[in-house]
Amino acid sequence: MKAQASALNDDFNDPLINIEEDEEAHEEDLWFLPGPLEEEPDDLPPGPRAEPPDTAVIEDWAKAEGVHAARLARVAGRLGALDDRLLRGPEGWRHRLALIEAADLSWFAGDRVSADRLALWVSMRLSGAQDDPNALARVGWAVRRLTGGPGPKADLAAFLDRRDPEIIEGSAERFEDRASGWLDVMAAAAELHPITRACMGFHLWSLAGLGQHGDQMEAAVTAARIAASEGSGAVFAPLAMGGAGGLRATGLPTDRLVGWLDGMNSAVLTAMRHLNDIEAWGTRAEDAMVRLSGRTPAALRSVLTEWPLVSAPMAEVLAGASRAAVQRNLTWMEEQGLTREVTRQGRYRMWRIAVETL
Repeated sequence: MKAQASALNDDFNDPLINIEEDEEAHEEDLWFLPGPLEEEPDDLPPGPRAEPPDTAVIEDWAKAEGVHAARLARVAGRLGALDDRLLRGPEGWRHRLALIEAADLSWFAGDRVSADRLALWVSMRLSGAQDDPNALARVGWAVRRLTGGPGPKADLAAFLDRRDPEIIEGSAERFEDRASGWLDVMAAAAELHPITRACMGFHLWSLAGLGQHGDQMEAAVTAARIAASEGSGAVFAPLAMGGAGGLRATGLPTDRLVGWLDGMNSAVLTAMRHLNDIEAWGTRAEDAMVRLSGRTPAALRSVLTEWPLVSAPMAEVLAGASRAAVQRNLTWMEEQGLTREVTRQGRYRMWRIAVETL
């Protein structure tokens, strides 16, 4: 009997047994903790999930491109024809189209800068008391970027003329950080057609945090350069010329892309018709002015080809001629039906070439 009692005492004093008993008692005291995973009820809402990567959106745009492949091919073909036309044409054609596109984009973006005010600002930095200098600066930036220079792919910050200050608030996000996500998505979408990629980039612009006052102008100009990035004659793809319906498309990527393609198709056709008018006018003006002497007639004809609207002070500076010679030739060209005065006033008059469709 004593031996048995000794054995019981040994079991009672066994440290392992005591530890197990203490753990069981401790677990019973923790009644407020959730049970094991397998005992969780099935009717609870799901927990937070990891967000898909930024590049996941590319798949939706790739599907949209496949749905509208035929329409995309037609628009790309017309843009290629415009590119070839500009490659073979004079440099003034590109400048003229850039001015028209920038003016139309300004109305879409809300700045509403007319073609005559834009011409005076770009050529001579002249503005009226009623003009918004910030709006003129934004549209002037658009003209420079649509005329030439490195595109957004090389350096987006330099393309947009945006730089972070040397000292920024701790909570503020740097522009380079915001732009990096957008640039990563655009780089990952390299397999998409440039026109599709431009549409995607335009609609992701604000979501990437790149928007600020005038962001629609910046987004549209950037997209216009991306769409024409594979060309050698056209610096940009027209988007707003003759209307900016493609820039207002909403809905899923499929809906946005079809609106984009229809809008670009209309803008490219408008640009082509405009070049047809300019080319026909140039031939007619050269034939009519062949009997005029001096260098002013040819220089003035070139200025009128390059600029949609021209004033006498503009022509004097751009043609490098005297005010008297410019006035004399503009009066003669108006009498011959080659130009048309559009302001209908005695001062600050503007002329444009006289064609039926303008």
